[in-house]
Amino acid sequence: MSLAHGRHYLAIPGPSVMPDRVLQAMHQAAPNIYTGALTDMVPTIVADLKAIAGTTAHCAIYICNGHGTWEASLSNLLAQGDKLLAVTTGRFGINWALHARAMGAEVEDLDFGLRSPADPAALETRLRADTTHEIRAVLASHVDTATGVRNDIPALRAAMDAAGHPALLMVDCVASLGCDPFEMDAWGVDVMIAASQKGLMTPPGLGIVFFSDKAAKAQARADRVTPYWDWAPRANPAEFYQHFGGTAPTHHLFGLRAALDMIGEEGLANVHARHATLARAVWAAIDHWGAEGGTTELNIADPSFRSHAVTAARIAPEHGTRLRDWLTANAGVTLGIGLGMAPAGDPAWHGFFRVGHMGHVNAGMTLGLLASMQAGMDALGIPRGPGALDAAAAVCAAHPGA
Repeated sequence: MSLAHGRHYLAIPGPSVMPDRVLQAMHQAAPNIYTGALTDMVPTIVADLKAIAGTTAHCAIYICNGHGTWEASLSNLLAQGDKLLAVTTGRFGINWALHARAMGAEVEDLDFGLRSPADPAALETRLRADTTHEIRAVLASHVDTATGVRNDIPALRAAMDAAGHPALLMVDCVASLGCDPFEMDAWGVDVMIAASQKGLMTPPGLGIVFFSDKAAKAQARADRVTPYWDWAPRANPAEFYQHFGGTAPTHHLFGLRAALDMIGEEGLANVHARHATLARAVWAAIDHWGAEGGTTELNIADPSFRSHAVTAARIAPEHGTRLRDWLTANAGVTLGIGLGMAPAGDPAWHGFFRVGHMGHVNAGMTLGLLASMQAGMDALGIPRGPGALDAAAAVCAAHPGA
């Protein structure tokens, strides 16, 4: 007999939980794609996306996932043989660099491993050494979804400025937008990419690229621009269809409009505060499970560099997959697997899990998830320290307004 019957909780770091309101907004007949409500709605979506991103820059929307936005951003800026510097702190930063190499760029990795944030001083040192300014752009992740690290983007920008280097700063915010504060303009970011399926609470399928005037001008020397990926007509269309390079992703747009309404009604600052509190509740539980002979450990030691959207954790390899499988079969909960934390086939691969706490989540969902995880540990005889659920509850109880 299983306790998994009921609504399954997909507690992975994207696709995030789809609000009923978003799903209901998508449940309608196909609209007129030439005039009327849909065409009137898109400018409001763009305006709200810019507000969440903290920018007045250009915005291009693509029918793709986050990986597609890697190519969209690169195709508008690359010429064959361009040199890029990839600041990597996990699998997703590494993969963005791989896409750039496949598109003809020469990419140097400034790799900070799987448990540390990027070091601005190291970036400054490397850029100072590039006296001829051959490096065209710096690629970085605000949050790497695999490791759960949250990089200090303003500090990276300051390092670039201190080095007097003209490279573009390109930032992946797929995991963080709508969960962690991001200020594209104030932080001096030239290109920022995001996607619909995480903090924006909409099904996978929409990729978003924001780009500055400096980046727009840099497109003139690119030789990888194709009609579909060209961001210029998407950001400044002469006709409505150019927003999307063809037929609009109608029902994704309906869903996104509803999600943006929900964010606006809650208030962006409150959305960020909710994510921060729920993240701290998860961290508190994992810390307590790891005490007094327990085997769990947060992947990122310093809380100031942890994502508020996803938590990556480590556990003794013999327990990780067993716990995830038990939760799916017996509690109706799916945890995220470890990505890029150990080679495929290595037994160490089983010693990782990730908890997504992004988008449409609340205290009841988070505390219920943590209680389910503790039940799984007890059912499987996984050693754990005491007090985890009390600690997580105390974090939520201390939240302003609670």
